Amino acid sequence: MQGFIFCFYKNVLRHCTSEIITILYLYTVFNHKHIKMSVEIFAKVQTVLETLKAEKIENAQELEAFRIRYVGSKNEIKALFGEIKNVDNERKKEFGQLLNDVKQAAEKKYELYNTELENNSGDQSGNGLDLTAPSEPIPSGSRHPVSLVLNRIINIFERIGFTVAEEREIEDDWHNFTAMNTPEDHPARDMQDTFYLKDSTTELLRTHTSSVQARIMTTQKPPIRIIAPGRVYRNETISSRSHCQFHQVEGLYIDKNVSFADMKQTLLYFAREMYGPQAEIRLRPSFFPFTEPSAEMDVYWGLKNDDDYRITKGTGWLEILGCGMVDPNVLINCGIDPEEYSGFAFGMGIERQAMLQFKITDIRQLFENDTRFLKQFSGVI
Repeated sequence: MQGFIFCFYKNVLRHCTSEIITILYLYTVFNHKHIKMSVEIFAKVQTVLETLKAEKIENAQELEAFRIRYVGSKNEIKALFGEIKNVDNERKKEFGQLLNDVKQAAEKKYELYNTELENNSGDQSGNGLDLTAPSEPIPSGSRHPVSLVLNRIINIFERIGFTVAEEREIEDDWHNFTAMNTPEDHPARDMQDTFYLKDSTTELLRTHTSSVQARIMTTQKPPIRIIAPGRVYRNETISSRSHCQFHQVEGLYIDKNVSFADMKQTLLYFAREMYGPQAEIRLRPSFFPFTEPSAEMDVYWGLKNDDDYRITKGTGWLEILGCGMVDPNVLINCGIDPEEYSGFAFGMGIERQAMLQFKITDIRQLFENDTRFLKQFSGVI
């Protein structure tokens, strides 16, 4: 074909220069290729139209695949609109009309089948779903026993005006020890040998929530009435009775003319709310570096069975918490005048309370997250 065109123009325009003949030849070849390309594009669009009309859609998955291919944001038809630049000028309008027909055919077919599938969605024979069948049971979760006891303790103290104070678990030496009347050379530090951060001698995981008391006393003015619950850490040997991590609730009340009798009455109220209205308590002299005088509080547990003998060591009394009047040195360290203010503090381990209430014999069960153990508390509110 190209040879024929060349011979034709050579005979007809034999008197023209060779440059003109070459230009005419190239123009004719280009025009021929452009026409051929236009034909191929029209054929391609026609094929897409026939293909989408022949598509069979029987379920939602096939409908979604059809939508993505022909109606979606990156569909095949949209890509064909970019071919209009390769279509002969005389046929651009025809090409545009054809593309619109294809686009409308795709959208119409999608809407038709979409409506049909929606109308048939209630037909149980079509999707195999029996709406009358009982549903799969959804297992209910449960609060952790430590959370159950903690919430109960917080609720008891909130009823008499205590507010919850929470602070950081990574503490500095001053708030954790020195402010609480336990300087570097104090032997009581050996009882709380703990975990320091790497390459640090001043940053550590707190050993008690007394550090929360120190931060409150240095940032707030009396009167102060708080409880400080939270996780604490000590370098303890892990056994059925002790762990390297556990939870505490500490309380602090500072105001004018606060006495030891106020502390005793507050703790008696707690014991009777926690263990029953007939609960009895006793206070035994003890030592804590941040309180003076200090005491251990026992609750009468009774001797009804062998477990009671084992838990109370045959005495019937069970140690619950430590308490005492805030040492004047602690008040001075935190910027409070001990001549004007006084106060009491107390602290207890939550795990111990949980083990007593739910008769748990191994503290390690509270940290293992064994669902067989935890699901026993699903009925506890």
